[in-house]
Amino acid sequence: MTNIEARALVRACRLIENVKVAPKLSIVVPAFNEAARLGGSLKQIVRYLSERREQTELIVVDDGSTDNTAVVAEEALRDAGAVATRVIRYEENRGKGYAVRLGLLAAQANIALFSDADLSTPITETPKLVDPIRSNECDLTFGSRALDRRLIGVHQPWRREQGGRVFNLIVRVATGLPFWDTQCGFKAFRLNCCRPLIEAAQIDRFGFDVELIYLAYLAKLRLREVAVRWDHNAGGPLDASGNYSRDSLRMINEVRRIRAAAAAGEYSEAISVARTATMVEAKHGLTARSSV
Repeated sequence: MTNIEARALVRACRLIENVKVAPKLSIVVPAFNEAARLGGSLKQIVRYLSERREQTELIVVDDGSTDNTAVVAEEALRDAGAVATRVIRYEENRGKGYAVRLGLLAAQANIALFSDADLSTPITETPKLVDPIRSNECDLTFGSRALDRRLIGVHQPWRREQGGRVFNLIVRVATGLPFWDTQCGFKAFRLNCCRPLIEAAQIDRFGFDVELIYLAYLAKLRLREVAVRWDHNAGGPLDASGNYSRDSLRMINEVRRIRAAAAAGEYSEAISVARTATMVEAKHGLTARSSV
């Protein structure tokens, strides 16, 4: 663990002490240079969570932003009411995958959902992913733009959308995954099953989605791809780079790394632990009985 990781976790743990009742749901929002739109997104999430009749928490992970992302987050969460909130920040930009993992591992609920900061998938779609986990049907659910394209209101630029389709086809061939969209920034996890996989994950950038889903698939967790509403919001990290071909090649190389690590047995222990946990959940339905 680096000093940056250690400091972030220490700060998170100090704030955890102030949470008297374990939340039923944690929302994790990774953010990099999102000062311009993050405030509005967080207020929407707080409004949504405030309407739920249960204890919830909202965690923002500032991935080494060079703008005022952390300041905007803290200001937006100042009046969050009953929603427990935390802002985790570190100085070096490590990548979206790193930020998501850190947020998930800091979550206090057994069910955690991560959402992109731009809310391309509206936060009101949360029940589509969370309810199957609560009813003990699934351990990991993830939004999909491919299952029902009628739910896409605003499409991505043509080159990026076609590149995404090609990338997902490559993922299917390379990993054997039977899913059509691994990259939508809207995923939910049963953490007592998924935590070992999150801890073992190695990909810090945009290939992290493939890694987590692939590990869950190898562990025989109960997975579900769910059609969700989606509207492209320009201005995210991939838009900022403007080089879709380069970004796609990086992600393909990350898929190669994932396959090589799996073949070398680097994930084996985590997969075994996660498989045991999901077998227990499937047999006893612990979450279904304990949820509100």
